[in-house]
Amino acid sequence: MRDTIIVNFSYGGIAMNETIETLLGHRSIRSFTDQPLTDKQIEVIVRSAQTASTSSFIQAYSIIGITNPSTKETLAELAGNQPYVKDNGHFFVFCADLYRHEQAGAYENTDVYESIESTEKFLVSAIDASLAAQNAAVAAESLGLGLCYIGGLRNNIEKVSKILDLPAYVVPLFGMCIGYPAKQPEPKPRLPFENIYHKETYNKDTKELTRSFEAYNDVISKYYYRRTKGKRDDRWTEQIANMLKEPKRLHMKPFLENKGFIKY
Repeated sequence: MRDTIIVNFSYGGIAMNETIETLLGHRSIRSFTDQPLTDKQIEVIVRSAQTASTSSFIQAYSIIGITNPSTKETLAELAGNQPYVKDNGHFFVFCADLYRHEQAGAYENTDVYESIESTEKFLVSAIDASLAAQNAAVAAESLGLGLCYIGGLRNNIEKVSKILDLPAYVVPLFGMCIGYPAKQPEPKPRLPFENIYHKETYNKDTKELTRSFEAYNDVISKYYYRRTKGKRDDRWTEQIANMLKEPKRLHMKPFLENKGFIKY
């Protein structure tokens, strides 16, 4: 099992185990060795993904494994020239998938279109795929592997869809690089527990939130400064505000509609 670094977490008398240590030690890996995953490792990761919870047993996702160097290189370019999409042990693409369900309806001579084309069922398929992906991530890290999610595939989602030959009702949501880490960066500190967990009702106290922003900004600024050896020290609120000031991927809505989703 890989070494873990637990950041700002009080055990509070709870006995830790390898699963919790793996979860708390997560960090994104963007530099991998050239060692490929074995077929058995791939199968274990995918089977682990399949055991994730799924709404009403719908299992509305598919996982596409990419090993062809040329395809990986093209996907790396489409994702924003991210080299680790190309250089890893295996590249997985997680898709929201209701194509099987359209076919199941046809098999049973049942009209299912209004249901599978609804906003609700798209949400279900996206949630199912995300739950499966996180199971895959935990399985991979428990095997001593590292990973990085790749949302950049949605930058050029139409081209990605064509490369993967995806039919109607199938959407490539994100990729996942998995492999043997060449480097082990320090885990990035998350928001304070109190910002994430609300008791009974949502806490809308802006003064309290501002105080937590100030403390968390200091933590993140120091983290970036250490990690980049002084080249970067931006605050979390600064990073988020700059990211959100210009909307991105506005092509997603028409793409989803063309794929048959969110009509209702």
